[in-house]
Amino acid sequence: MPTPLPDTMRAIEITAPGGPEVLRPTVRPVPRPAAGQILIAVNHAGVNRPDALQRAGAYDPPPGASDLPGLEAAGRVAALSPGVDGWALGDPVCALLPGGGYAEYAVTQADHALPVPQGLSMAQAAALPETFFTVWTNVFLRGALKAGERFLVHGGSSGIGTTAIQLAHHFGARVFATAGSDEKCAACEHLGAERAINYRDADFVEVLKAEGGAHLILDMVGGDYLPRNVRALAEDGRLVQIAFLQGPKVELNFAQVMVKRLTITGSTLRPQSDAAKAAIAADLRAQVWPLLDAGRIAPVMDQTFDLQDAAAAHARMESSAHIGKIVLKVS
Repeated sequence: MPTPLPDTMRAIEITAPGGPEVLRPTVRPVPRPAAGQILIAVNHAGVNRPDALQRAGAYDPPPGASDLPGLEAAGRVAALSPGVDGWALGDPVCALLPGGGYAEYAVTQADHALPVPQGLSMAQAAALPETFFTVWTNVFLRGALKAGERFLVHGGSSGIGTTAIQLAHHFGARVFATAGSDEKCAACEHLGAERAINYRDADFVEVLKAEGGAHLILDMVGGDYLPRNVRALAEDGRLVQIAFLQGPKVELNFAQVMVKRLTITGSTLRPQSDAAKAAIAADLRAQVWPLLDAGRIAPVMDQTFDLQDAAAAHARMESSAHIGKIVLKVS
C-alpha cells in the first residue's frame, strides 16, 4: 500500500519583494497533482537566478503555478494523476517545475520529468533540469550550434555556463568562455573551453576577433555586452540572449547587424507552453541523458544548503562567488 500523503509540508516562501532575507520557512498544504501531473517528494531543489528575480518581485509565476520559489527538483514520485503513464510511485526523478521547488512536495507535468541519471546523487540530479533545458533549447535548437563552430558563453562558471561548455565541447564546437577570476577561468578550461577569458584582464571582443569571430554567443549579461557581442560575432553569427544581469536597454548600432548579416534572438524558459517544455525534455532524454548515464558529462556542484537556509543560498548565488550549481537539501 502506498504511504498516505501528509496534509502539510515545510516550505520556503517569499514574504515580500526584497533581498535574500525575505525568504522564510513556512508550512503549506501538500499540493495534489492535477490532470497530467505527478507529485514529487522533494529530496533536493536547485537554486537559480530566476528564483532571485521572483524573490525581488521582478519575475511573477505563470498563472496557476505555485507562488513558492524553485524551478527544479529531484526526488521520488509520491502521487500520479489518473491516466499518467511512464512513471510509477517511488520512481527517482528530476524535473523542471513551474514553481514550488523550495518545499517537501512539488507538482509538475509528468512529461517535464526525467529519470535520475545513473550514478548521480539526488543533489546532482536537482542541478540538472533548469540549466539543461535552458542550454539545450538556446544553444542547440534556437542557436543551432554545429561541430567546428566557435562558441562563446558568458558567465562560464555559472550553472548555465558549466553546462553549456560541456555540451558544446562534447558536440564538437570550439568553446570560449568569460569569467571573473583565474580560478573560474581554470574551471571553464577544465570542462572543455579552449580558452577562458578573465574579463577583468582581457577584452573578449579582441580575443574572438583574433579567432575570426564567434559563430554563436550565449549571453546572460546584457547591458553594454550587447554591442560588444555584435562586434565579437563572425559574419552570419548568432547571438542568443537569455538574461540581463546588467539590464535589457542599451544603444545598439544595427548597421553592424545588417552588414555582418547577424541574427539576434533570445528566450525565457518558464513562460513557454507545457508542450514546448515536454518536447525539450524528450530531446534531452534522447540526446543528453545517455551522456549523463555514461558519466561523460556531469553537473558542476558548488554548495549545498539546508532548506531552512535558503536565504544564505541566495546570498551566495548573488555574490557570484560560486562555481557551478547551488542546491537545497530538503529531505
